[in-house]
Amino acid sequence: MFRPNQPVPHLNRKNFVSFASKEKLCELCELCGRHKRQLCGMTSKKVIHLQSENKFKMHSDHRIKFFAGRGSTELAKNIARSFKIELGRSTVTEFSDGEFQPSYDESVRGSTVFIIQSTCPPTDNLMELLLMIDAARRASAYKIVAVIPYFGWARQDRKDKPRVSIGAKLIADMLVTAGVDRVMTMDLHADQIQGFFAVPLDHIYASSLFVPYIQELQLENLAVAAPDMGGAKRANAYARILDCKMIICHKTREKANVISEMTAIGDVEGKNIVIVDDMIDTAGTITMAANMMKDKGALSVRAAATHALFSGPAPKRINESALKEVIITNTIPLNGNCGDCLSKIKVLSVADIFADVIDKVYNYKSISSNFIM
Repeated sequence: MFRPNQPVPHLNRKNFVSFASKEKLCELCELCGRHKRQLCGMTSKKVIHLQSENKFKMHSDHRIKFFAGRGSTELAKNIARSFKIELGRSTVTEFSDGEFQPSYDESVRGSTVFIIQSTCPPTDNLMELLLMIDAARRASAYKIVAVIPYFGWARQDRKDKPRVSIGAKLIADMLVTAGVDRVMTMDLHADQIQGFFAVPLDHIYASSLFVPYIQELQLENLAVAAPDMGGAKRANAYARILDCKMIICHKTREKANVISEMTAIGDVEGKNIVIVDDMIDTAGTITMAANMMKDKGALSVRAAATHALFSGPAPKRINESALKEVIITNTIPLNGNCGDCLSKIKVLSVADIFADVIDKVYNYKSISSNFIM
């Protein structure tokens, strides 16, 4: 606490706002001697008082607001509920030609805005997210954070053949150009996508959900399997945490979503196997792997995948496969054609994880404790 006649240290505008808050306001008045006199150590800065009371009028805290895109409304409500805050109001105006225009139905000026939207289906949901980011920026939001539980286009992370785009890098550039200040996502298809962004990216892992659930199953002779060579790093991390063996499935593709043959590297016979992956699209890879390992003598085969796209024939393939259980998260809402396989599906909610990370980011706390892998 400062005392009369004690020199006041140099204050710039930034630390003055931080210092001159709450009960310390009147102490500064006493140091100045009288109203509207310049503070010692400050250059041409005046203490401005309200006429009705002897206090400064300044707002140093930024409000936090959550908004949802149409692709993640239920998840956004659950995150907001976990965070103990109400979801912000927004609407989307649709035109007859397919064009649409999102708008906020409440002020976001000076607020830290979290926009929650998975990009699946990718085209409309991505465009809606970009427009919401731009609208928040033009409405003078203090910070804009895009919470993208499922980051679409992530499979286009490199040039795997001539004359193709690197879609993940393009989407990252579009988000930054739109005005995003930070991005949160879960289980990217390729970790190097983090480097595509010119803003901070928080990469959250669903292993903090899957590992406890698998441990609760208390499976004997447990083994973790990677559905392809690209998933070996992820499977190795799970195997290390669960202290069990690892199996790698090797596949060759004729074309996208079409596998010609598959074999297993590792001991399969007599094992209770959990195949871990970042997503299930048409379920061709994961069901072929399950059937192959069951034929080789596995006691049971389960699958744990973060993003359940379940496109095309996926539900039918899962229902007719050797998979005993498919463990997924709600980063993407289940589509309407999952009736055939609902009995095999276990959904784990990511709402609490995202709410916890948002709280830590907003309050400038470390989020390293959220990384199991």
